[in-house]
Amino acid sequence: MDTFISSVEGNRQKLDGGAMFGNAPRPMWEKWMPADNLGRIELACRAMLIECGDKKILCETGIGAFFEPKLAERYGVQDPETHHLIASLKKLKIEEDDIDAVILSHLHFDHAGGLLRTYKESQKGEKSLHFPKAKYIVGEAAWKRSQHPHMRDRVSFIPELAQKLNESKRLVIIPEGAKQIDSILPANISFFYTSGHTPGHMHTLVKGKQNTIVFCGDLIPGTAWLHSPITMGYDRFPEQLIDEKQDLYSRAIPEKWFFFFTHDPKYAASKCFLDDKKKVTPMELQSELVRMKI
Repeated sequence: MDTFISSVEGNRQKLDGGAMFGNAPRPMWEKWMPADNLGRIELACRAMLIECGDKKILCETGIGAFFEPKLAERYGVQDPETHHLIASLKKLKIEEDDIDAVILSHLHFDHAGGLLRTYKESQKGEKSLHFPKAKYIVGEAAWKRSQHPHMRDRVSFIPELAQKLNESKRLVIIPEGAKQIDSILPANISFFYTSGHTPGHMHTLVKGKQNTIVFCGDLIPGTAWLHSPITMGYDRFPEQLIDEKQDLYSRAIPEKWFFFFTHDPKYAASKCFLDDKKKVTPMELQSELVRMKI
């Protein structure tokens, strides 16, 4: 059975560059991503669409446009009255009802906010979640973290989202450490977990006939974070995250996997190699994926 991968652009956001690059000094990270007058860098909020046989699976939903105006301005949400992810799917001739499952790597607002209606729609009383026929798939540890966040990351979660997911009757919580759910997803889709960014961060791995692609999420937000020592100030356990990246590289680089990037403003995916200094370096950079056969 052939499998096709597409990158689906959602609303972009702007976050503080210093927070996004942790202890890397500004003169270094500004070479990679220029900052605006508030010190913020532009970040994509990109979803990955998997089409396998008659199944259509969406990895994440981006930030969406649910924020009230003050917060939308604070986080630099692009076109905060328009849900770009839905529009991008329509360009692929895919409607919301076509999506069979939405896989959420974790429940931070810039990865799950796209499930919610726009702020304007919610003010008019529209409360339903997007993708009305889809199963919403979340890992057990990530779900628990969203229910009981630490004060350090409480603002990263959307308080009303958990209730809406429960009320949908379509929430599927994967037992901690489970690698597959064959009853819902094709057999070539599996999961592995990291916890350096947030406990229970779930990564989707898709194996095709010719290639494998891994959904990196916030383990590796974009090409600038491929270099192992580069982490975010938002990461709960940065040293653990570095070890987790290196574990991934030890398998993904020799096997020539594609890395899918959620937040890179320029590139949706790439393969990687080790340069002469053993630095992880992107190659075969893809600005977008449009039904790429893997």
